Amino acid sequence: MSDATGERTERSDFQATRDPALSEAADRGEANLLSYGELYRLWERQQWSVQDIDFSQDRVDWHERIAPAERRQRLYGLSSFFVGEQRVAAELGPMMRAAPDEEMRIFLCTQIADEARHVAFFNRFYDEVGILESGDLDGRLAETSEHLNPEFGELFDEMLSQRVDRLASEPEDLETLVEAVALYHMVIEGMLALTGQHFIISFNEEMGTLPGFVEGFQNVARDEHRHVAFGARFLREMAARDSRYGEAIMRTLGESAPVADGVLEPRFLREEGIEPIFGTVDETRAFAMKALERRLKVIGLAPAAA
Repeated sequence: MSDATGERTERSDFQATRDPALSEAADRGEANLLSYGELYRLWERQQWSVQDIDFSQDRVDWHERIAPAERRQRLYGLSSFFVGEQRVAAELGPMMRAAPDEEMRIFLCTQIADEARHVAFFNRFYDEVGILESGDLDGRLAETSEHLNPEFGELFDEMLSQRVDRLASEPEDLETLVEAVALYHMVIEGMLALTGQHFIISFNEEMGTLPGFVEGFQNVARDEHRHVAFGARFLREMAARDSRYGEAIMRTLGESAPVADGVLEPRFLREEGIEPIFGTVDETRAFAMKALERRLKVIGLAPAAA
């Protein structure tokens, strides 16, 4: 996978997250995962500001260099992130409160802040580049929601929400917390978000477009790798504690896999046969599955390579 992700994820700040997907050693089940305290301190070192990003060239690119048909595809890819960041920011509170120790809870508080900053990043990008008709955050979220496919709603508004709602009423339910972390950190962030980020950033770098967006989106991706590293640590500990938690992880992954696969398939491909510009569905699936395989090996739920 390191060959596929290229120089970006080989940067020291990405490698500092210790996300198993970024290391070939994870193919052998080897990983030096950060502790929760170390992840918190890494968060302090990796701060960034949405207000510091310059979107002036992005506005020129969007309106003068990118064709209308291409804008449509780009908007689809961006919409799933904008709405997804808002959804997960809203769901993290019950998960944070259900975490069984204080260091976990402190780190999850940083993740809530990260997700809110990601929403602010997309909102400012849409606003300053002039991409949507809506003039406020709520309107932009509603407008972009129209581009998503049904599986997106099923994954976020049903599968994740059901588990989070249960945690809100029964925070002591560790098995549901394990399922929620598997779904959130391994599937939504680890497979879908980081895969999409990789292909969208790479496409813009190759085309020389949207430099402000690329700068910010790389920061978003680095944050996501740190979040996934937390998920890998938590799930490895829980799987080692009791086999029923390992079973819960695999059950959740099995239930969500067909839905996540559907999220990776854009509506315009399904409905009109238009191939994605960022990467084929087969390429994105292969990328996502390789990342999941490495993380599962480190968690101890997949056989490691000899």
